Amino acid sequence: MHNKLNILFICNKSPWPPHEGGPIAMNNLIEGVVAAGHKVKVLAINTNKYNVDISDIPEDYKKQTNIELVYIDLSLKPIPAFLNLFTGKSYHVERFISDNFREKLKEVLLNQKFDIVQIETLFMSPYIDTIREFSKAPIVLRAHNIEYLIWTRVASITRNPFKKAYLKHLAKTLENYEKNILNKYDGIIPISSKDEHFFTQTSTNPVLTISFGVDTSNLKNEDSECEHALFHIGAMNWIPNQEGIKWFLDQVWPKVNRELPQLKLYLAGREMPNWLKELNQNNVVVVGEVPDAYSFIKSKSISIAPLFSGSGIRIKIIESMALGKAVISTTIGAEGINYTENENIMIADDAKSTVEAIKELYTNKDKCDTIGKNARSLILEEHDNSKLVDRLLNFYHKIM
Repeated sequence: MHNKLNILFICNKSPWPPHEGGPIAMNNLIEGVVAAGHKVKVLAINTNKYNVDISDIPEDYKKQTNIELVYIDLSLKPIPAFLNLFTGKSYHVERFISDNFREKLKEVLLNQKFDIVQIETLFMSPYIDTIREFSKAPIVLRAHNIEYLIWTRVASITRNPFKKAYLKHLAKTLENYEKNILNKYDGIIPISSKDEHFFTQTSTNPVLTISFGVDTSNLKNEDSECEHALFHIGAMNWIPNQEGIKWFLDQVWPKVNRELPQLKLYLAGREMPNWLKELNQNNVVVVGEVPDAYSFIKSKSISIAPLFSGSGIRIKIIESMALGKAVISTTIGAEGINYTENENIMIADDAKSTVEAIKELYTNKDKCDTIGKNARSLILEEHDNSKLVDRLLNFYHKIM
């Protein structure tokens, strides 16, 4: 049993409500640490992109996490974005720098003594100096992704030459920042073992992969009636999700719809872009944001997650697997999951193999069910939140 720790979580968006990947990953650890009997304080940025009204946060959650939010406008400003081309600094990171946030952080650090400060995502790294000035606590980075890799991959598949050049610039400055800042931390916690290699090569810090955990008591897979259909769920303001769905609708769906005319595809997620809302394709249902992601996932049988950029781990894939769904994803999409192809997931990296995988799962319901059952066993074994929180606490003690 560990001594009771006091941990400050610094988050790039509010972990509540846990409605998309980042907040879900932050919230699961925060709630896990609280459940293990430790004291937690959450200081998060509130943004125009993920705006949370503090009065909507449940009272018991506020009491457990002592959560405070500081507003920063993260909207893209053309002039600073252009001028940034000449500074060599990362525009991605610069947008998160705020005097108000620094002042609030200073106030929090002067009022309480923390044993550990955990920074969620690279983008909050500009506050390391303030933490060092007002606290002796070790600082840990929880790396949700290798951030520059996402932008390098996005740039590589962008066709417009001006946009491509600008994205390459963003990726390069972010890469320089990411590689230079890592040694300012005392420890690094990547979410995927694939990312771990980068962090051990790039920094001299202790590194421990702690994957995305699910509260297995919440993810009961009742054998409820479910429609034998395809679904995709994910925040659609995240570029890799948009790209993947666009590719799927252009390259895969017309063939699938011709060969399996009765099969339906449901698209769910926050921030549906207009081109999707106005989509008029046969048997494609654009659902938009759903009130309860788990209920939605439970209602269909086959999850598609076509991803060609991004890094880290795909939370919606883990949740779909935990709920016993057969998932078809790409090699990049399934990164960080210790899967066995064709046993607990289907991997398809091009249109032809994606069509084949869909046909196989749709026409062979037994295979579809077996892959779903195996997927659930894998997630319960490797992604149980309470086990992962234990590993996290051991890591804290090691660097303290």
